[in-house]
Amino acid sequence: MSHHPKLHTPPAAPRPGHPSSRPRERRDAAERRQRILAAAARLFMERGVEAVTMEEIARAAGVGKGTLYRRYSDKGQLCLAVIDACIRHFQDEVTAELSRADGATSALDQLDAFLGRLIAFVEAHTEWLGVVADQAAGERRGAFHCGPLYQWVHGVVARLLERAVATGEAAVEDCVYTADVLLATVDVDLYLFQRRERGYTPERIRAGLRRLVAGLRARPAPEGRERASP
Repeated sequence: MSHHPKLHTPPAAPRPGHPSSRPRERRDAAERRQRILAAAARLFMERGVEAVTMEEIARAAGVGKGTLYRRYSDKGQLCLAVIDACIRHFQDEVTAELSRADGATSALDQLDAFLGRLIAFVEAHTEWLGVVADQAAGERRGAFHCGPLYQWVHGVVARLLERAVATGEAAVEDCVYTADVLLATVDVDLYLFQRRERGYTPERIRAGLRRLVAGLRARPAPEGRERASP
């Protein structure tokens, strides 16, 4: 199964304060970056992410391998840079939706909707995210979870859980741990295993995750049970 998302060339100067913002580049450095990303995107779309080497990308972009590796230490980082605009679009849409729903929709309902969006994002970017996960293995195992994309997603889930606990909607003792557990269900390796080997559809995975969220809801005390004296 191969998924090729619609690619957008990332802007040379990301908006200030955005999670993916970076210091202003010199014009020549920005031009090299654009050539690298354009070459990578073209090769990835033509042959698939896994089949393209960093050396081929450097050659197609007209830069030396050293220049490429100084900017992107591995193909996983390059993949994230190529789909940067897609990631930022996803983040902006989620942020806007959460702002609109704040106060009008329960935290767990917002969490359920966010996880549904996340499944759709993973489904559309499995090949890209798979390469990122591969690069984070071995000596760099766990590097993806320390990166800005996972940290942002985890922050959204943890904050919604904390809000659900504060309002009495959810019974969760450790929101940070629970956020990690929920996100483990959409880890790209497990997701691909369920899609390819188990034959699950995205809808079935979505339904399973929805049941997990429902299980976090606080249960009312059984009728007739006396409350403990203060």
